[in-house]
Amino acid sequence: MTTVRRHAGATDAKNRGSADVTEVTLQIAAPVPRLQDDGPAHQLDAQVVERVRQIPGVRSAALVDLLPVSYNGNTDWIRFVGRPYSGEHNEVNQRAISSAYFATVGARIVRGRGFTEADRLGTPRVTVINQALVRKYFPNEDPIGKRFGDGDLTPNSLKEIVGVVEDIREGALNSEIWPAVYYAMDQDPTTFFAVVARTAAGSEAAVLTAVTPAVRGIDPDVITSAPEVMRQRIQDSPAAYLQRSSAWLVGGFAGLALLLGVIGLYGVIAYSVSQRTREIGLRLALGAERRTVYELILGEAARLIAAGLVIGAAASVAAGVLMRTLLFGTEPWDAPTLIGVAAVLGVAALVASFIPARRAASVNPIEALRTE
Repeated sequence: MTTVRRHAGATDAKNRGSADVTEVTLQIAAPVPRLQDDGPAHQLDAQVVERVRQIPGVRSAALVDLLPVSYNGNTDWIRFVGRPYSGEHNEVNQRAISSAYFATVGARIVRGRGFTEADRLGTPRVTVINQALVRKYFPNEDPIGKRFGDGDLTPNSLKEIVGVVEDIREGALNSEIWPAVYYAMDQDPTTFFAVVARTAAGSEAAVLTAVTPAVRGIDPDVITSAPEVMRQRIQDSPAAYLQRSSAWLVGGFAGLALLLGVIGLYGVIAYSVSQRTREIGLRLALGAERRTVYELILGEAARLIAAGLVIGAAASVAAGVLMRTLLFGTEPWDAPTLIGVAAVLGVAALVASFIPARRAASVNPIEALRTE
């Protein structure tokens, strides 16, 4: 599954989900008259989830008013009960979700509980918060049981915190993860929402085709749009496109630099061999094996290669630290990447050095001495 939680930073787009599932999403706009009556509104929500769950290949389904990897917006200004307040704006992302949402997107409840079917209109209003909100407003205390509301703490705005969920990347991949509060959709009906379906890998195309007819079958007046696979949604996001374009551009220059480096190393070693033709011929005439000539030339190249790799690795880490803000989900000193790049460069350089070494080992001693 392609997840959008914060891990190491998605939960920074945390990719701990299993590889055998993926997610399909569909935007839905319900007829306004239907939502003016709480009964039909909740019936519509339940019917959408139930219809989507019945599609072959769907493992679970849930609703959310704003999909992940959208933007940091649709916010609330909140005030905590029992804390001094001087009118400051405690701005947080707000999202309305159905009870199965966290399980569907693969976000783990780390403290307390998530929503249940019992969290409906007429019951005490509850909320789940993310870890970013805990770090900012409850760094040294347990937030479970705490309450907050609007700036005036009006009775209808008061909500109790019942759980803490892993950070979900609601905004762009390269943006800061904001504090967020999640409300039970059954307690906050909305006219516009999205359905998220967790599917078995390989079935996303069939589910994507079937999800729109399934929803429209409930009510032909329901408007549906933007069916997409979550993985594709993430890959097509502006931040991902920008980073991918930059990566291709940098990768192109890196490939050109590799080519120029190989050509340059070949030229240096070839020139060195041409300058030592008489020495090599003399060694061969005195009985040196051609294997020792290979060792001589490749050893010289290996020293140059090793020095270049050490200097290059240090420069790479330094550049990565300076470019930290352009990286997400990747450390500037990622060891596997550095080792892999060093291996590619080392092999390419040795291949470039092998041709002059082979030419040196093929020197005819008599011809070499006669030339001099």
